[in-house]
Amino acid sequence: MNKIKFFSIILFFISICFVDAKIQLPALVSDGMVLQRGQKIKIWGQADSGEKVEVNFQNKKYNTVADNSGSWKITLPEMKSGGPFTMTINEIILKNILIGDVYLCSGQSNMELPMRRVKTLYPQELQNADTENIRFFTVPQKYNFKIAQENLDGGVWQETTPQNIQNFSAVAYFFAKEMYQYNKVPVGIINSSLGGSPIQAWMDESSLKKYPEYIIEAQKWRNDELISQTESSEKALSKAWYAELDNLDAGIKNHWEKFDLNDFDWKKMNVPGSWEDIEKPFDGSIWFRKEIFLPKGAEKNTAFLNLGRIKDADVTYINGKKVGNVTYEYPPRWYDIPAGVLKEGKNIIAVRITNGSGKGEFIKDKDYFLQIRSEKIDLKGEWKYKIGAIMNRPAPGQTFIRWKPTGLYNAMLNPLIQYPIKAVLWYQGESNTAKPLEYQDLLSTMIVDWRNKWNQKSLPFFIVQLANFMETKSEPAESNWAELRELQRKVSQTIPNTGLAVTIDIGEWNDIHPLNKKEVGKRLSLQAEKILFDKNIIAEGPVYQSIKIEGNKIILSFKKETDNFSSVSELKGFAIKEKEGIFKWAKAKMEGNKIIVWNDEIKNPIAVRYAWADNPEGNLKNKNGLPASPFSTE
Repeated sequence: MNKIKFFSIILFFISICFVDAKIQLPALVSDGMVLQRGQKIKIWGQADSGEKVEVNFQNKKYNTVADNSGSWKITLPEMKSGGPFTMTINEIILKNILIGDVYLCSGQSNMELPMRRVKTLYPQELQNADTENIRFFTVPQKYNFKIAQENLDGGVWQETTPQNIQNFSAVAYFFAKEMYQYNKVPVGIINSSLGGSPIQAWMDESSLKKYPEYIIEAQKWRNDELISQTESSEKALSKAWYAELDNLDAGIKNHWEKFDLNDFDWKKMNVPGSWEDIEKPFDGSIWFRKEIFLPKGAEKNTAFLNLGRIKDADVTYINGKKVGNVTYEYPPRWYDIPAGVLKEGKNIIAVRITNGSGKGEFIKDKDYFLQIRSEKIDLKGEWKYKIGAIMNRPAPGQTFIRWKPTGLYNAMLNPLIQYPIKAVLWYQGESNTAKPLEYQDLLSTMIVDWRNKWNQKSLPFFIVQLANFMETKSEPAESNWAELRELQRKVSQTIPNTGLAVTIDIGEWNDIHPLNKKEVGKRLSLQAEKILFDKNIIAEGPVYQSIKIEGNKIILSFKKETDNFSSVSELKGFAIKEKEGIFKWAKAKMEGNKIIVWNDEIKNPIAVRYAWADNPEGNLKNKNGLPASPFSTE
């Protein structure tokens, strides 16, 4: 009898667990979530077919029944901002819920770039971040070419703390902070972004119907065997290349990282710079060493080593001990040095650099220093170097399957469309500069499609225009980056309820990932404040509107209320041309709310360009300090 009772109790608890397990919620609907105020709120999930589902929220109950496939959805009425609240869904309890404004942030690496990558610029922002009213949900980076997923493969809502903020998108965080300071409404950020991704990866097949080459490519990668073969083959080739390099590298064999290595016969060069300007260009490995002297007590201190940026990968040592490494060219070389690594007197910094293709170098105009407490020791100048190994071929390339059309939409965007949002922030375009002319149509199509998916026909869409990048040119020239910026500008002018955050003045010539993300977030917030809350806010610099030709001069007019120009001694960045001619630098002056452009050598001008270059020197701003977008009158 006791055994029967025992097994009855066990079966009872098993049945309870089974009942509890019936309700399944999407990753977004979870503890700590931020729900969109002022819109009907969707709560959805999976259960057994025919199961009754009850949502209890703010002392009201909402009921439905799962359909034959087990899907269910309950729509809650519009609600005001507030919280934290608790929600129960049958036996599931969701805690710490806020109601506020939810923003979807998407794009490529400049949107993805986390706060830890800007810590040297904004150390206090990371140290002092502590608010439950700004929350982030980072979408797992996945791709899927077969189906548009209904749910994400993971992800959690996180409050802003000094620990959590390290991995938050920097642009999104600074935007969220500005918005919360503006109206004290809780902010939820859904960050769905992936470095290197072109726009077509964020579009579904139906929205790419005018681009059959993209659809064919997407369909090609539905083949799991092809993906597996491609990835395994490329992995094997890469592994073999690096294994051969390591085997050939004399520096590995002879431990050139050692403190007491005799490097008297090593060559010398100034850092930053490229060893390929001295040696014959090659793919392979090269070692650098620098001797520095430190005062007594150095061994007791932690330190910070900043080696700027290096093309390509590095492994860095101090006094023979590895202190860090980066495997590709873009991240900064920032290494925290534990106490006990440095010592009084002579210290040796050794760096092994691997470059698989292109020009290897220490990137110029970056910081290179060792910091101990408040003291910075400049590491620029003379270093010793020696080639480790030269390969007879570049490193194998990679297909980057995750960037192929539709893959990111299916896995990282479609699972979000039932979750109501306030607006979209879009920072992308670098990966489409090779074919810029199609970008206006692609972006316009994507905006309309996303609006349809969310069933919000006027869903606000805020675009970050590409920043200035690469070396400046002495003469006017064609530029794919300028072309793409122009198409971003046109989208913002032709698609209603869109805004453009111009960043042409805050880029870095030597870094595709400029660090000034705080200003980007601020300019996005100005656009949001204007379009969402207050039409009187000044959110943009001078906006080109029309052209008038008078003799050898062209008169430019600008959108009303953006034509309060900031005075400068000399306007820069304007170029002018005549029919059948080429663009030449022009003189320009302000006359009231107009700008007059001319070149004495051009008698019959037909067009003007402003800031038309990869990295232009334009200085046209309004009195609020906001820059004019680059533009062409053609």
